[in-house]
Amino acid sequence: MSENIRTHGSGHRVIDLRCRPAWLHDFFGATPGSAGEATARWLNRRVGTRGDDAHFIRSRTQDGFLDEIREAGVAHAVVVGRHTPGQHLPNDTIHRIVSGHSGLIGIGAVDPVLQGEAAALAEAERAVRTLGLAGINIEPGFGEPPRHPDDPVYWPVYELAASLKVPVFLMSGPTTPDLRFNDPAPLARVAQAFPLLQIVAYHGYWPNVQQMVGVAFRYENVFVVPDMYLFQPGSQSYVDAANSFLGDQLLFGSSYPFRPIGQTIDDFLAAGFKEDVLDKLLYSNAAQLFKLAGK
Repeated sequence: MSENIRTHGSGHRVIDLRCRPAWLHDFFGATPGSAGEATARWLNRRVGTRGDDAHFIRSRTQDGFLDEIREAGVAHAVVVGRHTPGQHLPNDTIHRIVSGHSGLIGIGAVDPVLQGEAAALAEAERAVRTLGLAGINIEPGFGEPPRHPDDPVYWPVYELAASLKVPVFLMSGPTTPDLRFNDPAPLARVAQAFPLLQIVAYHGYWPNVQQMVGVAFRYENVFVVPDMYLFQPGSQSYVDAANSFLGDQLLFGSSYPFRPIGQTIDDFLAAGFKEDVLDKLLYSNAAQLFKLAGK
């Protein structure tokens, strides 16, 4: 991808905090006619995709994925790893996707329950120090059994991430198998215990929007990525908060392949954010998170 910083047609620079190619996994629509493709198409319709609900098939190749990012005018796209009992997107795979592409940023993943504490910590450190990935993703609510992010099993991961000075990313939202674990209150305890750790909540704990906004109000080290749920009923509070105190803590994500990148940028621009915060939400907040100053 080009070394120049691309801009969207609106003139805004954009960092997409959650953007995966279809070829990465059947869940993302990698295989034509598969159950995964049907689920991806269903989810696209559910979150408001206009037009082709199979738009993502272009990203069944690496070149197609890069073209999607380039044509949408995205400066950087964040490809997120995953390690849960139901799905494993290995850190080496994420590294191969982003390696050699200045416009791609990779996030590693560990599960200290599945891997054991020592192995998970060693892999998290390898992901950051050796593979150059920019953070660690964990998914407590998708574990077996499901857990909250303040479960003691995750505390060594937080301690390591804080020492490595990289963010931790948490999966949340209504696809959590047991919705009792889509609760942002335990996240507040983690933010309080690790005030120097930057914690990013993917899916913004929707539909628990008011609670999530309340946690972020109290803890400035909590960042919110509503991504595809920004356009669902009840999400106006994300916008209202970003137009006031949350302007430095909300970030853009398309959740591609479950929503078209270009459409999601357009919808984000029309969501009601004040013009003077848009650059922060679309680009600057994420650039600071990933230490991209001058890149």
